[in-house]
Amino acid sequence: MTPLALLGSTGVELVYMGSALLFILGLKLLSRVKTARTANRWAALGMALAIGGTLFLVGRVEAWVLLGGAALGSVVGVLLALRTPMTSMPEMVGFLNGMGGAASACVALGDLANFSQDRPGLTLASGPTGAEYALAVGLSLLIGAVTFSGSLLAYFKLSGRLQRTRLGPIGSQALNAVLGLACLGLVAWAGFVAEGGDTILSGHLAIVALALLLGLGLVVPIGGADMPVVISLLNSYSGMAASATGFVLQNNLLIVAGTLVGASGIILTKIMCKAMNRSLANVLFANFAEQAASQKDTGYTGVKSASPEEAAPVLAAASSVIICPGYGMAVAQAQHKVRELAQLLEKKGIGVRYAIHPVAGRMPGHMNVLLAEADVPYDRLFDLDQINGDFQNTDVVIVIGANDVCNPAAIEDPKSPIAGMPVLSVWEARTVFVIKRSLASGYAGIKNPLFERENTLMCFGDAKAYLEQLVAELKST
Repeated sequence: MTPLALLGSTGVELVYMGSALLFILGLKLLSRVKTARTANRWAALGMALAIGGTLFLVGRVEAWVLLGGAALGSVVGVLLALRTPMTSMPEMVGFLNGMGGAASACVALGDLANFSQDRPGLTLASGPTGAEYALAVGLSLLIGAVTFSGSLLAYFKLSGRLQRTRLGPIGSQALNAVLGLACLGLVAWAGFVAEGGDTILSGHLAIVALALLLGLGLVVPIGGADMPVVISLLNSYSGMAASATGFVLQNNLLIVAGTLVGASGIILTKIMCKAMNRSLANVLFANFAEQAASQKDTGYTGVKSASPEEAAPVLAAASSVIICPGYGMAVAQAQHKVRELAQLLEKKGIGVRYAIHPVAGRMPGHMNVLLAEADVPYDRLFDLDQINGDFQNTDVVIVIGANDVCNPAAIEDPKSPIAGMPVLSVWEARTVFVIKRSLASGYAGIKNPLFERENTLMCFGDAKAYLEQLVAELKST
């Protein structure tokens, strides 16, 4: 290697180190709302540096190919960002997780094809990097393919296009176990036993095929209420796949970046499981969707409703109000009307706060992002642990589509599928307004006894339209 080439290689490694530090800084700054935008800018700069360093390492022809791909990907990314409404952001996150897994698998497969072309009578593990390379290729293909198919299925579930818990035999826990063992067996066989380029490549293609089925089988039995946890876990998978591909390519930056994504995804998954008082194993293997289906509501009795004209005087007479947003607010795009209502109440001297459940909506932080979009001050947002003891001293609670996270069955019914799940104790307030289109069950698919409570008034209709009428009534009060 010439001194110039050596200097260039060292320089690129330094650029990669700088990129990794920017990624870490970005993750750190994402922990606070006020610095989240800055975090994205630093992380984007890190990615730009990483791409620039990679272009320096490859030849001129390859660099133009990479630039063409980057330009095309940028156009697609911008269009997706502009056209995807906030309500569809959870499924878009799932889709992007899948693309990350697919990219990792494709890169590993491409490197494997080049590596195994001239290997008659040799195993993959007998190459220059030995067992490390063989294991990295197998795991990259396995995790990447599982992430891809599982994320696409999560996308369809979150968008409401698929509600089944089985796809023929796919989804059976027994079949999943067989597929998982078969995939691990193929990783060992294709990497350490199979001889010859064609045989090695065929074995790894078989890993991809079985892993795609395994990804479908792991996600399809999981109910919609648990999809936020699944999305977070798949995000971790995509990071682990990228990290494994980093070992395939001997690229330190990819190893670091993938590890950061994998670790942060696992941490977030653990936090969300804790918020639901369930273990990850319970989320993945307990067939929650089937349990919920067996306990669908059989109807409600004694339900009382309130029109905007009837709700306005109650709110006007209150001294404290807590707003509990959920996916219904996201669907109706009612966050700006919520902010307008809160401002109007505050002008009347009424204290307004927001109760945010960790799994409200369909992805972590969903409600926080929507309310931030409407310029709701972040210091008015309170987590479940911070505000749950205050409902008993609150005059009015307004629940906007947050069905499952305000369900008293979690506390009062030990046989409920959500028994033990921490929920917002909204029923302890003097009056509860539930803004909802109908009495239909939430994403968990179970009955909510809150609707039958003596102090609950159902406010039927589109959340945005109802709040608009409520604001008009309050202005005239």
